[in-house]
Amino acid sequence: MRQKPTVLARDIVATSRLFCVEELKLRFSNGVERTYERLVSKGTGHGAVMIVAMLDAEHAVLVEEYCGGTDAYELSLPKGLIEPGEDVLAAAERELMEEAGYGARQLEHLTELSLSPGYMSQRIQVVLATDLYEERLEGDEPEPMGVEKINLRELSSLAQNPRFTEGRALAALYLARDLMTQRGVFLP
Repeated sequence: MRQKPTVLARDIVATSRLFCVEELKLRFSNGVERTYERLVSKGTGHGAVMIVAMLDAEHAVLVEEYCGGTDAYELSLPKGLIEPGEDVLAAAERELMEEAGYGARQLEHLTELSLSPGYMSQRIQVVLATDLYEERLEGDEPEPMGVEKINLRELSSLAQNPRFTEGRALAALYLARDLMTQRGVFLP
């Protein structure tokens, strides 16, 4: 097992309303020293959740929202921050109701994903939601989100859609499809 580098110094070099840029001065086990920068959250550290919500054995829910990072309306999975005092599954159900207008009778934690571990500390919990029913909660989105569905048989086509660019959402859909195939719920 590799030895992690020694942290020689750790400083916040820039901040915004939501994020901090942290500079890490490191010494690796071979004596080489390097400075890394990473984006860290200024939040409370409760994390975030992304939901693969299945309408039936083949179709998952996608939401469309404006994304400041790409300056475009994009399709993705429902997702959001975990509130203080919430566990992962409660946050998943709340976000699903707020963003897509569905609740779920069955929720299952699948995995944890990172977006860019070389530059960001944030991780997201992926939850599979099944046995959906219509229910909407008011959320904090500035406008209603569009709701669409995707057939899990068409994930390679979805990856080519210019309105769907979020890699972790695509990974979550493939993971859910594989799990459902293993369980005999979804047949490719």
